[in-house]
Amino acid sequence: MSSIVDFTDRTTCILFGDAAGAVVLEEAEKGGIIDFVHHTDGDEECSLYQHAGGSLNPASLETVKNRKHFLTQDGKVVFKKATQGMADVSLEIMERNQLTGDDVAWLVPHQANLRIINATARRMGLSTDKVMINIEKFGNTTAATIPLCLYDWKDKLNEGDKVILAAFGGGITWGATYMEWSK
Repeated sequence: MSSIVDFTDRTTCILFGDAAGAVVLEEAEKGGIIDFVHHTDGDEECSLYQHAGGSLNPASLETVKNRKHFLTQDGKVVFKKATQGMADVSLEIMERNQLTGDDVAWLVPHQANLRIINATARRMGLSTDKVMINIEKFGNTTAATIPLCLYDWKDKLNEGDKVILAAFGGGITWGATYMEWSK
């Protein structure tokens, strides 16, 4: 993220960190990915976007000189959309699969903001001891947050645990995956 964050913009630069993560999926006798839900909203309000660098406004000497390749966001709008989106989609996947908070062993949320994470857990009926959180170590590392959580908490995951992964991101997109952990 540091390559697209404007370090003179204190409303965004303090929110994002750099990291990478990966998850290897392989065939399992039982368990695995059971269901997923994904939503998108083209973000017509441009609450989280880059002004240039894509097909609409390709990189050029002018766009670079005018500092158009940095991430811009309206924090209040993004916070509201993220809080509602992550909570709604997590509840949606639980309802689709007849799950209660008691059934879910772990919520693995995108690590954007602790208030968003807590709001999602409350809507799902989960206590905080069922929520993987490591934002205090890494900050918001965007796409790497869920793989980093799974790695940090791998010793606490048990065969057959019902796990919900939930994320929100640029675009505006949000989704959840329901899986049963298999070792």
